[in-house]
Amino acid sequence: MRFPVRLSPPATAAAATAGAVLAAVALRRYLRTRSSMATSAHRRGSAGGITLVVSGKSTEDQHLLAAAGGALVLGEGDSVEDITVSLDSGAGAGAGFDAGAYMAALRASRFGRWMLWSPRLASTHDLVTQNFAKLPVGVVCVADVQFKGRGRSKNVWESPPGCLMFSFTSQMEDARKLPLMQYVVCLAMTEAIKELCCAKGLSELDVKIKWPNDLYLKGLKVGGILCTSSYQPKVYNICTGIGLNVDNEEPTTCLNAALKEMNANLPTLKREDILASFFNKFEVLFEIFTNEGFQALEEQYYNSWLHSGQKVVVQDGPEAQHADSVVTIQGLTPAGYLYAIGEDGKSYELHPDGNRVSAKEDGNVVLHEYIHR
Repeated sequence: MRFPVRLSPPATAAAATAGAVLAAVALRRYLRTRSSMATSAHRRGSAGGITLVVSGKSTEDQHLLAAAGGALVLGEGDSVEDITVSLDSGAGAGAGFDAGAYMAALRASRFGRWMLWSPRLASTHDLVTQNFAKLPVGVVCVADVQFKGRGRSKNVWESPPGCLMFSFTSQMEDARKLPLMQYVVCLAMTEAIKELCCAKGLSELDVKIKWPNDLYLKGLKVGGILCTSSYQPKVYNICTGIGLNVDNEEPTTCLNAALKEMNANLPTLKREDILASFFNKFEVLFEIFTNEGFQALEEQYYNSWLHSGQKVVVQDGPEAQHADSVVTIQGLTPAGYLYAIGEDGKSYELHPDGNRVSAKEDGNVVLHEYIHR
């Protein structure tokens, strides 16, 4: 069953009633289908199936997402996982992500109002990517534990308990803005954490952005962002995945460990509040970004990143046979790469590629390695 991409509010009470009836019919069909599938999976003795719990900002949101859940898949060919979908009952919140607390704190109307939660999932990013057309734009998938989380450049994101791990969907028409989307997401998360700390009377956590897509606290990595996209006529489908270390102090540090260091007697942050605060902030920034471009957010972004005035050593070739060039980072280029100026006055455009960069030196493309000072 294909899920409508956009849901318009009912124009009349009669339309609302009709919509509720259709949703109820779809839900009954979905429950019968899922019951049959669950019985079949049980008979096959499948022990590696996926459990998804469906939640919504409203009852209609929840039921419509549950109806779409009957068509979800994860994997390909013989590796397709069995998926069991159930409605969130509000019980057992202490055992996992508390959807009720999250929805109560959510003010955003476009993002995060539909949620899929799983206690254990290979990758939230894979789930929303493979099922984009079947889910509402703005849906979020949350997992307590991931065992095949994805990072940039095919890196694996370790996802133990104590992390906030989620992926959500969005759409964009302007291809030129796609590379900048990850910067908007990074900014939204840093601002969300600051505002949440302020609202709860906690000491402010100075989470910073490490270009292009990492979050740092006190010089240690606490989070990462991954944005992928695919094209369909006239629009780009974007899947954004975020991993944030909230409670787990290994292998680096976490948000609540830093809070306890400042004041052990104050309460700590909860994943549910962070996720709601993120979408509340992201929805505002995304609207500005869509209508006015990243330039409208650039100053705010620079206030949250690590690189203003940073010195970078650029070396020619892997053997570094030539003299080092020291450049100073000035900001971002219109395409979203690092813009730097050398001591000789030459301009450099630095592109991410693991621990190497492709640099444009006054218009001539050369390969360099870079080392942060």
